[in-house]
Amino acid sequence: MTSNLAKMIAGDVYEQDEELLKVRLDMRDHLFAFNHTQPRKMAERKQLIKQIFGQTGEELFVEQPFHCDYGFNITVGENFLANANCILLDVCPITIGDDCLLAPNVGIYTAGHALDPELRRQHAEYGAPVTIGNNVWIGAGSIVLPGVTIGDDVVIGAGSLVTKDIPAGVLAAGHPCKVIREFDERDKVYYFKDKKYPAEYQKL
Repeated sequence: MTSNLAKMIAGDVYEQDEELLKVRLDMRDHLFAFNHTQPRKMAERKQLIKQIFGQTGEELFVEQPFHCDYGFNITVGENFLANANCILLDVCPITIGDDCLLAPNVGIYTAGHALDPELRRQHAEYGAPVTIGNNVWIGAGSIVLPGVTIGDDVVIGAGSLVTKDIPAGVLAAGHPCKVIREFDERDKVYYFKDKKYPAEYQKL
């Protein structure tokens, strides 16, 4: 019989058991060490978070505190940055590309429970992977739900609830999150409302 750990990773229905509990508790030990490392010990923090994630680029920064379920299901690309209170519930794979920014209080959730009340009492669980492309910025307090794919060069506005796929190269926001517009030349000139980038940035 396939183990519940294998079922979980595959996105099949599974139940919590002793094997999964042990894996989660082992990860809690690693998270405790990371979250209680002195902030100035940057090299040690970097080493610890690399041990937590399944795969990373060479350069990354994760602010404390950070939480995940299993860690080995998380893949992040080069120059990954997650600000404080990031939660990655990785019962299924979470794959994040290069040059991605997660603002404070971002949650990416792959876990789900049965809608039927009787099945939920039987602890039927499942997961669906989340994939995020390159050069994506997810604004503060946003939530990404199971099964979502976000394309390259996307900005997700603060406080968004991302329930469906978002195409590449757009600003999207809201409850639920929807595409607001594509980026244009104005975005190369103005960085906030009517405030212009300095000349050296406009030459890019």
